[in-house]
Amino acid sequence: QVQLVESGGGLVQAGGSLRLSCAASGRTFSSYAMGWFRQAPGKEREFVGGINRSGSSTYYASSVKDRFTISRDNAKSTVFLQMNSLKPEDTAVYYCGASLTIPNLPNYWGRGTQVTVSS
Repeated sequence: QVQLVESGGGLVQAGGSLRLSCAASGRTFSSYAMGWFRQAPGKEREFVGGINRSGSSTYYASSVKDRFTISRDNAKSTVFLQMNSLKPEDTAVYYCGASLTIPNLPNYWGRGTQVTVSS
């Protein structure tokens, strides 16, 4: 089992940047593919992007591609989501997930961190 804690959310103006972190504890972090998800008010949770166990491959939703970057530091058991050129429609609670298979099918979830982008 793994425990996940997100941090780094906040309020930012449109066009700005934020970097989210997701710290893991428990079972070996490098055993998990990692994903980032978000849920806006009144909407379903959606996959933002993911990274494989080694960090050699990343995947992004079309809505964030070229603006968001996912990376991981297995030595520090942490995955990151760098968000640039933020838009009001990026406002959501952002969650990280740990998967024993593929990034968009997590077995474990964090509790989320709020990101609000003002226009």
